[in-house]
Amino acid sequence: MTEMMKRIALARRPDGSPQPEDFRYEDAPMPVPGEGEVLVKVQYMSLDPYMRGRMDDAKSYAKPVPIDGTMEGGAVGEVITSNSKHFQPGDIAFGMFGWASHGCLPARELRKLDPAHGPVTAALGVLGMPGFTGWFGLTEYGRPKEGETLVVAAATGPVGSMVGQVAKARGLRVVGIAGGADKCKLAVEKFGFDLCLDHRAYSDGREMRAALAEACPKGIDIYFENVGGKVLEGVIPLMNVGARIPVCGMISWYDLGGLGGASDSPGKDNLPKLWRTILVNRMHVHGFIISDHFDHFPAFLSEVGPMVAKGKIAVQEDITEGLENAPAAFMRMLKGGNFGKAVVKVV
Repeated sequence: MTEMMKRIALARRPDGSPQPEDFRYEDAPMPVPGEGEVLVKVQYMSLDPYMRGRMDDAKSYAKPVPIDGTMEGGAVGEVITSNSKHFQPGDIAFGMFGWASHGCLPARELRKLDPAHGPVTAALGVLGMPGFTGWFGLTEYGRPKEGETLVVAAATGPVGSMVGQVAKARGLRVVGIAGGADKCKLAVEKFGFDLCLDHRAYSDGREMRAALAEACPKGIDIYFENVGGKVLEGVIPLMNVGARIPVCGMISWYDLGGLGGASDSPGKDNLPKLWRTILVNRMHVHGFIISDHFDHFPAFLSEVGPMVAKGKIAVQEDITEGLENAPAAFMRMLKGGNFGKAVVKVV
């Protein structure tokens, strides 16, 4: 009898916000590792905004998840079978195993983790792709300078909290934007932001701009873009000459379809004003996909790893129990319902 595993498959493509019917929790045949491959029993898996884009059949930097395919995602787990000299049963590994109880990948696509260095969930957040995204985008394209003002939305998420904390360590004034008073309190009290604004308190970009103008009396030098929407509309008029905008996401527009590129996207009528502001203020706007830059990952770990170990970088995780609950946790995250890095404990 074939041994089975559990997985979450993409049942259909969303029309707007993902719904429970877009996912299917099911049994699937257990993968059998071939030459050079490793079979892992997943312990924890990551939930990240980019996964919403993978659900659409739209041109992007990566292929969409096929209908009936396993939802994509990074995960950590224990090696149970290895056909590679680089891994032994009992090792802990990170890989793109997807939303599943088990995963099988070539050893060259895995990263071995040492549990003695801290919780293995760190590889999904603060010391994984999200933390790396924040660090790289800020340092490479934000080019922070002491005394400048930085604004970052989704301030308590794994990307935004990394951006803010690294910026504070480099002597910047850091203003966060988050959803709700509790998240704003977390940004200031745990992550050390100078100030945090609750975007839910402002109905549109004009109100957002007024609040930001008061919070940033010297204007904004760096805006780390990961949400779009009214936050972007509020920020743009306040950008200083020579300002920088690293762009890694636009979560507020993802449910429009086409990875946020639908023709009816909010703010499209403001495009001439946006373009003129970029020109007149000689701004630097740089979109980036973090998977293009993993050659910098060792430098990230060498700088941020010791900061995490010494408590100089704070960590907040939001852990959901059970693979079957991943879709609900994912949909909640897309609406801002998570409190820190969204993780699913699979076993």
